[in-house]
Amino acid sequence: MKPLQPLDEEKVFKDPVHNYIHVQDRLIWTLINTPEFQRLRRIRQLGTSYLTFHGAEHSRFSHSLGVYEITRRIISQFERSGYEDWPSEERMVALCAALLHDLGHGPFSHSIEEAFEMNHEEWTCRILLEDTEIHRVLEEVESGFSEKVAAVIRKDYEKAVVVNLVSSPLDADRMDYLLRDAYFTGVNYGTIDMDRIIRVLRPHNGRVVVKESGMHAIEDYLMSRYQMYWQVYFHPVTRSSDIVLRHIFQRAKELFNSGYNFTFLPHPLPALFRNELNVKEYLLLDEALVQTTFMQWTLEKDEILADVCTRFMERRLYKYVETELIDLDMIDQIRHEFEAAGLHPQYDLEIDFPTDLPYDVFRPGDPKKEKQILLLDRQNKVQEISEVSDIVRSISGIHRGRYHLYFPQEKLERVKHKLSPHVADIFEDKLGPAQMEFEI
Repeated sequence: MKPLQPLDEEKVFKDPVHNYIHVQDRLIWTLINTPEFQRLRRIRQLGTSYLTFHGAEHSRFSHSLGVYEITRRIISQFERSGYEDWPSEERMVALCAALLHDLGHGPFSHSIEEAFEMNHEEWTCRILLEDTEIHRVLEEVESGFSEKVAAVIRKDYEKAVVVNLVSSPLDADRMDYLLRDAYFTGVNYGTIDMDRIIRVLRPHNGRVVVKESGMHAIEDYLMSRYQMYWQVYFHPVTRSSDIVLRHIFQRAKELFNSGYNFTFLPHPLPALFRNELNVKEYLLLDEALVQTTFMQWTLEKDEILADVCTRFMERRLYKYVETELIDLDMIDQIRHEFEAAGLHPQYDLEIDFPTDLPYDVFRPGDPKKEKQILLLDRQNKVQEISEVSDIVRSISGIHRGRYHLYFPQEKLERVKHKLSPHVADIFEDKLGPAQMEFEI
């Protein structure tokens, strides 16, 4: 490996979450300034959540810098303390993986992944390993360096302690997005004591573990994650906007496959619909392109595509009702009655059941140890946190969620008289004068 050069002068990003992000290495600065990394400025961190929380406009770019900064601080703490279990020669691999871990996210992230069966980690590795500027920069360090970074992203790097920093139940990625997403959505749930957590982390036997005295900070972190998922990430209005977005992608793909003549279909969307994107085409996809396309599609002749695009661009989302239990026969009956009443059984009804597993409780003999948080006691013995903490046990293994039925309110209003009393009763609370806004 070539000797890695420091910058002549440290570069500093002013950051609302970490105050300052420090860049001392020329390699990191060069990677930040590649076009592939700069593209992340045009990808929102929280997808469609800005339609629910108006401040949630922050980007994958700022999040990636934050993950890098937390990783840099953890490694600095390891090196200052002189821990023998930290392989100091892996510092740059860990920092590059932290910085580049989200390179492969597409517009609106998870919604486009679901619609086109893509995986952002796979695209991240392709960007790292194929003909890109980032690949060339990494390979200048040493031949095969890009593969090392990709292996960390894939979670199969030979030194698990490096993977733990970027991908684990207590990693730099989660710490940054909890803090950053809480800040930009204006909620208090994600305000974890990151300084304390960093101080109690230790490298031990190839894993990153937590000093036993830091257990309460970790309990608070896990509770924050639990609250953020249910109050922000799974907010029903955000789920509604996600559903409308998925319907846009779904309808556009159906029309393309049927030979429909779009009035506006910019490159590289045809390759996306054919599932034939190469890396250069994939990197052209950003939210500016996608939203411009949606605006043009509000004028399309296909009524379904024009309708869902208009709903998304004008924030006229689906309403929803909650229900505890609903069986498959009832779902089939609702869809049948919607269709008989002149509604579309797929595009005018969506059944959603969000679930979250706040923490995977320890079970003796469980092979998923990489998904668990270990506490290190004064005798250098480790215990899984749910064996020690009553708080963690209380939220472990919880799959919380209720069925939400999403529908276009004004359409259902027009045909409600055609529904059976049993089906109409399910939607009764939402049928009445149509309202334009959701309550947050």
